Amino acid sequence: MAVVKGSYQYRLRVVQDEPGKRFAGQLVTAVLVICVGLAAYIYGRYQMQSTQASAMAELDELRSELRNKNSEAEGLRQEVANLSLGSEVDRKAAEDVRGEVIELKAKIAELEENVSFYRGLMSPSANKRGLTIGSLDVIATGTPRHYQYKLVVQQLASNHSHLRGHLSFNVVGREPDGVVRSFALKDLSNEVSGDRIRLGFRYFQNVTGEMVLPEGFTPERIELVAKSTGRDAVEVEKKFGWLVQQT
Repeated sequence: MAVVKGSYQYRLRVVQDEPGKRFAGQLVTAVLVICVGLAAYIYGRYQMQSTQASAMAELDELRSELRNKNSEAEGLRQEVANLSLGSEVDRKAAEDVRGEVIELKAKIAELEENVSFYRGLMSPSANKRGLTIGSLDVIATGTPRHYQYKLVVQQLASNHSHLRGHLSFNVVGREPDGVVRSFALKDLSNEVSGDRIRLGFRYFQNVTGEMVLPEGFTPERIELVAKSTGRDAVEVEKKFGWLVQQT
């Protein structure tokens, strides 16, 4: 056999073909792959079930805690409701009593003024001055700071001649800073244009209208000064504490 210099010589080997061994190797490989896959599936399923069980247990624990918190919140709400109800009942009772006291005081004042008024008409000698200030009612309107007023000015005399004069009407109270302030009725009512209200009557005269107090102003009393004109002119003064009748 001729040999050529410089070329690589390959050595050939004859191997016997064994199909059975090749098939067995492939089968073993397939079985191993299946076993590994099955093991991975079983492990994954176990892990998933374990995680799910843990999550369910945690969820049940959270639900139980939520029920406890809801129960605690409901108890607190009931306690607050009871306290609020008690406070509201006490406040309402106090307001009712205060309202009854104010109403009784107003009724007593009205009766006293009526008695004084009719006593003066029947027995003018009880008051020689002739002019007097009767009852004053301040009535709430339902609108904040809005009030109706009704004043009676009367003449006490043996012969009820026509009386003429004027009336000063001032509301005295305090500003928010505590400073005392006096407002003439003309500053509080659109129905009064001047500092003094004209009087002209034989027996009595009603002075009525509506006034609006300034915001923040706290009224304390009403000061009245009535003056008659003529030969027997007189001047009378009277102060009323701020007492409001509720409608």
